[in-house]
Amino acid sequence: MATSETDITTGKAKTIREKRGVPGGLWLRCEDCGETIFRKEAERLMNVCPECEYHMYLSAPDRVRCVLDEGTFEEWDAGLMPTDPLEFSDKKAYVERIKAEQARTGMHDAALTGTGMIRARRVAFGVTDSAFIMGSMGSVVGERLTRLIERATREEMPLIIISGSGGGARMHEGILSLMQMAKVSAALARHDQTGGLFLSVLTNPTMGGVAASFASLGDIVFAEPKALIGFAGPRTIKATIRIELPKGFQTSEFLLEHGYIDRIVCRADLKSEIARAIDYCGK
Repeated sequence: MATSETDITTGKAKTIREKRGVPGGLWLRCEDCGETIFRKEAERLMNVCPECEYHMYLSAPDRVRCVLDEGTFEEWDAGLMPTDPLEFSDKKAYVERIKAEQARTGMHDAALTGTGMIRARRVAFGVTDSAFIMGSMGSVVGERLTRLIERATREEMPLIIISGSGGGARMHEGILSLMQMAKVSAALARHDQTGGLFLSVLTNPTMGGVAASFASLGDIVFAEPKALIGFAGPRTIKATIRIELPKGFQTSEFLLEHGYIDRIVCRADLKSEIARAIDYCGK
């Protein structure tokens, strides 16, 4: 936009153009080192900081694109929708919260499941997304994961679940949410009894009921670097037991050292590592 004013030294009109600001959304800040990163560069690197290699948030649809072969994903059980059995309300009615989260994320709930190819290997694939009510496990999340596992068992496919859930069981659905932990774990037990392979990938964060159930039950457990993994958060634990926690407590690195996970895998290598694990296990 341009305006004009009279130059007091010459008496002539001169055109003044407003300075154009930098368009919003071009840059983002690393949550770990604080460096400012060009967004397109971050997207090219799958949201990994080029300065410190911190693995930032990646949505469920983006994880599908990063891990599965292009154009091979087929979503399962897309029509499952959350309900409000308790008519729950806190600062906002649960029904309204669900609608707002669906509009914001473009997802029906916190889990995306289906099938696709990884280096030409057919797999059953699921991912939970912390952007949708912190990836908490409600009835729909539990049902989608259970159906995914049962179909992987029937069709004898390797099962891959990438967990990004900081909310545990979803309190808005009460006991119906808590029972999903047992339901999904029971389906995994049946999958294991038939000789099925389950590869679990833990990302930042994997906490609460998700960490205490299916995320910990993989035949092989990978984790991204510096991911927060555990049940209660470190601040809650510290306030409860009133002692100083070990350095790096509940990080991928700490858990690898103590035998909780099998390997730390960078995001760029995850697809190849999963394919290698499938081949190694003869699946």
